Amino acid sequence: MDTITLLSKREIAKMRVAGQLAGQLLVHLEQFVRPGVSTLELNDEAERWTQAHGAKSAPLGYGKEGKRPAFPKSICTSLNEVVCHGIPSSKQVLKNGDVMNIDVTLIVDGYHGDTSKMYFVGEPTEEAKRLVEVTEKCRALGIEQVKPGNRIGDIGAAIQEYAESQGFSVVRDFVGHGISHIFHTEPQIAHYGEWGTGKKMRAGMVFTIEPMINVGTYEVKLLRDQWTAITKDRKLSAQCEHTIAVVEGGYEILTLPE
Repeated sequence: MDTITLLSKREIAKMRVAGQLAGQLLVHLEQFVRPGVSTLELNDEAERWTQAHGAKSAPLGYGKEGKRPAFPKSICTSLNEVVCHGIPSSKQVLKNGDVMNIDVTLIVDGYHGDTSKMYFVGEPTEEAKRLVEVTEKCRALGIEQVKPGNRIGDIGAAIQEYAESQGFSVVRDFVGHGISHIFHTEPQIAHYGEWGTGKKMRAGMVFTIEPMINVGTYEVKLLRDQWTAITKDRKLSAQCEHTIAVVEGGYEILTLPE
């Protein structure tokens, strides 16, 4: 499997604990998503809750060994045209009609739980509601392809086929990834592609499926902070994510808030 690590049942159990807690955090934050609240306030509440539950935020300080600045906050808040990796700020205040992705990754006992969810602020537009509905369906269709013997490319093929049939586009620049005690590892999980391509899935593989779906072009632009990615045409984008384990006979979603 080259650099792909297969996790043991014991390791997957640890991933499940971290994943469920991450899912619970997303549920907890929903009550704070309303007009007048800043994304920094959401970040600070997430950090407070994370510490209170004995976990650690993986994004906080992530990338400090790389060429770009370390990520400065505990969660990603990606608003409207932001595709991913939006940085919470006191200056970014939610208003009625906004649509936002919150992406969280918690570390529990050394293992990561990575998940994200879309939120509506007040009353969304019909376009925003349809975009989020299609994005969630894309994730579900991708997850349905996960089972031993299927190809990794089948995940992206299923997502791309549906998204484009609904008049939306699939971001190419950012993909899902393997995850364990390491935040980002192999395999890469593209959300576009061709059926029957890529490595075969095997029980013990754990990775994220996190399609980013745009109203307009799939092209993105990176802002000067070197983290925030926006749609090149400034049209809406949506993303949703689960961490998935390949198990005998199929898959297990590790980030459900159970």
